[in-house]
Amino acid sequence: MNIDVDITSPVPPYEQVRAQIADLAAAGALPVGARLPSIRQLASDLGLAPGTVARAYRELETDGVVTSRVRHGTTIAPRRRPPASQTKAGLASAARTYALAVRSLGMSQDAAFDALRDQFGSL
Repeated sequence: MNIDVDITSPVPPYEQVRAQIADLAAAGALPVGARLPSIRQLASDLGLAPGTVARAYRELETDGVVTSRVRHGTTIAPRRRPPASQTKAGLASAARTYALAVRSLGMSQDAAFDALRDQFGSL
């Protein structure tokens, strides 16, 4: 697991850690059941206070990204599927945003589809 924290960033360190772990889990780079380093170990590796990493882990647990159990550590949780209505609405929103971006770039619909296919192919 490769996490970088920029102490000069206006984003708090706990949020940087939380966001990077959530992104790694969503992308599948951290598979379901993968064990995260202990709070003390990750804090030491990143040069952060243990409380900072503990906060990131707590927020990840609240979001359902990880589960924490005493003596078993913190692991990546199974992904929850949103209700179909949310999925459909989210997809429509993303499609609209993409279509507006494509139009603002002056690109054709065919070029947009090609770019989208390329992105799916690289996942």
